[in-house]
Amino acid sequence: QVQLVESGGGLVQAGGSLRLSCAASGRTFSSYDMGWFRQAPGREREFVAAIRYNGANTYYADSVKGRFTISRDSAKNTVSLQMKSLKPEDTAVYYCAARVPGNSDYWTASRYDYWGQGTQVTVSS
Repeated sequence: QVQLVESGGGLVQAGGSLRLSCAASGRTFSSYDMGWFRQAPGREREFVAAIRYNGANTYYADSVKGRFTISRDSAKNTVSLQMKSLKPEDTAVYYCAARVPGNSDYWTASRYDYWGQGTQVTVSS
């Protein structure tokens, strides 16, 4: 029902900032909970942040709290991840995902129905 495409990845120095965007292709995703996940080589996919379909609530992994901010623009059918104070350990492929609104498990990748192709974020030390 929805296709997602991420953009905004790149190479940045530690302490720098980067803003990732996820746009719908083919259908609006204003009716979906949205999440950001990341996966580094040799590691499992991990939860980063999520936002409710209506933007009323946001959730963050402990490792990014205070540094990352998730937001959505319903008019543009986009969701963004503003990343600040980046660390080398933030290096990973970042994916956006969508799911039918739920009451829990926002941190679980398997609960999301649609995924983007991912965008590489590399933070140099």
